[in-house]
Amino acid sequence: MKKQHLGGDFDEFLRDEHVLDDAEATAAKRVIAFQIAQEMKRARLTKSEMAHRMKTSRPAVDRLLDPQNRSVTLSTLERAASAVGKKLTIELT
Repeated sequence: MKKQHLGGDFDEFLRDEHVLDDAEATAAKRVIAFQIAQEMKRARLTKSEMAHRMKTSRPAVDRLLDPQNRSVTLSTLERAASAVGKKLTIELT
């Protein structure tokens, strides 16, 4: 007996529910926050030292590292990347 596929893929479901863009933005922010936190750990940087290198406040670093907070600017991301010795790259796909 041949199995039939019922329904579509998960992206299609999210699109139908009108939440795909939000889900993708949240996922991207989680990845960015994780990568920055990993680089801070590798470089043994505290949040205070990261804030100093970025020329910002510690609460701003907390917002940057908060995977739920999507209101981070490109300028902040560039300063964060620079603070951990990396370069920010953005691409359209």
